[in-house]
Amino acid sequence: SPAGRGVELAAKSQTANRITETRGDKRFNITLLVVLGAFSVSVLYPLIYVISASLSETSAVTSGEVWLFPIGFSTNAYTAVFESPLLFRSILNSLFYAGMVIAIGTFATMAGGYALSRRDLPGRNLLTFAFMITMLFSGGMIPTYLVVRDLGLLNTVWSMILPGAVSVWQLIISRAFFSQTIPHELLESAKMDGASDFTFFFKVVLPLSVPVIAVNMLLYGVTTWNAYFNGLIYLTDEELYPLQLAMRNILVQNTFDPAKMAGVDPTKIAEMQAIAGKLKYALIVIASIPPLLAYPFVQKHFVKGMMIGSVKG
Repeated sequence: SPAGRGVELAAKSQTANRITETRGDKRFNITLLVVLGAFSVSVLYPLIYVISASLSETSAVTSGEVWLFPIGFSTNAYTAVFESPLLFRSILNSLFYAGMVIAIGTFATMAGGYALSRRDLPGRNLLTFAFMITMLFSGGMIPTYLVVRDLGLLNTVWSMILPGAVSVWQLIISRAFFSQTIPHELLESAKMDGASDFTFFFKVVLPLSVPVIAVNMLLYGVTTWNAYFNGLIYLTDEELYPLQLAMRNILVQNTFDPAKMAGVDPTKIAEMQAIAGKLKYALIVIASIPPLLAYPFVQKHFVKGMMIGSVKG
């Protein structure tokens, strides 16, 4: 009967799989599991240690007693972060900078990538080449600083937003995505129905481009959230510091300057000085939360957009 033949074929298939797995295959699989296990431990251990250190007693952290799990339990480092005007303000600043770059950068990248993908754009290959040149050769830090200074952006929020608002690499990825996903015949059909270029872009192109939009939003957001170098050279007002720059100062100095914390209770300042070594772990945990929360929601679109946009340029 057909059912009996199916069972027989399944049994033969399982037997064939057992026969083809040699000792060399088994050794390779075991080696692979060991290597992947060691890699997983090397990735997970620092994360567990940082979380444990941020929740342990201050004395246990400073004395080096924390190795894996928390010793005692204390959230005073997190309390100090949110009670410090400068640190809490730096978190809000980073959220603002990341949000603005996501909005401006994603829109500019989508618009530019779509324009470069249009076959009827005069000189589109020359324009693409001109953009790609900037990926290989840049003006350098000093000319860029002079441009930012002459534009009057120094020590303003725009110095953290505009210089990194458009990534050429993401622009090329978006161009490739549009070239493969949005056929020219679709544009011709829309124009026959009376749609303008702007109508076609906003009502047809963007709804079909969710994967590459997710790619751009995630990359712009994570890059801006983790950036500190622009703040280091463009900002002097600590009220404008992003979280990464504030965290860098704590990691480098490992202390607080009470003179820069006017208006804060002296008792709180003394507590923050005492837990300065522990505070850096709490800041690392806080800085890691937004990317970890955002990635699961865009993972599906991120993988699809990267694959489609990187197959052909």
